[in-house]
Amino acid sequence: MRQALSTIFVSPPAKQQLYTLAKPLRKLLVKRLHALRTSPRPPGVTKLDGLDHLYRIREDGYRIVYAIRETNLIVLAIKMALAQKSLAPE
Repeated sequence: MRQALSTIFVSPPAKQQLYTLAKPLRKLLVKRLHALRTSPRPPGVTKLDGLDHLYRIREDGYRIVYAIRETNLIVLAIKMALAQKSLAPE
């Protein structure tokens, strides 16, 4: 059984991004971050190509980019996820 992560560090830019959000959304994202302590690679997580130990999850239209280092979770960014434009001709 994998040990739970001991600490969540939130980078200053990610903390600033988090506190610009409305309180209900902020609470939802913080709850998701705490859930990552016991399951740092949940279903739906994406490992970022070419970037060692970096992962991305989406929650309610936002992306959370984080790293796992030893027993710590380091949140690097929280950004609004933009909708992808279709490449199909109209």
